[in-house]
Amino acid sequence: MNFKKNFRSSLADAFELPKEILLDLPRVTLVGNVQMYVQNHKGVVEYSDNVIRVSISGGELIIKGEDLTIKNIYSEEIFINGLINHLEYAV
Repeated sequence: MNFKKNFRSSLADAFELPKEILLDLPRVTLVGNVQMYVQNHKGVVEYSDNVIRVSISGGELIIKGEDLTIKNIYSEEIFINGLINHLEYAV
């Protein structure tokens, strides 16, 4: 981790701020294996009913499953429905 990230991480700890805000990290929320909400994404790389790849700071989130759909997508938020079988963080 470089100096800038160390500084931001220390700042987040000192002021009790969420690290995802200062470190540009994604926040992923799963509801069982049927819904997924990703905040702070950088865009969709691949989209099919079996695979959705979402660009995030430092890599990608790869979601695999069945009947996957993007319910809503905004500049920094994405909401995915379907049967999620596999979730991978790739750098």
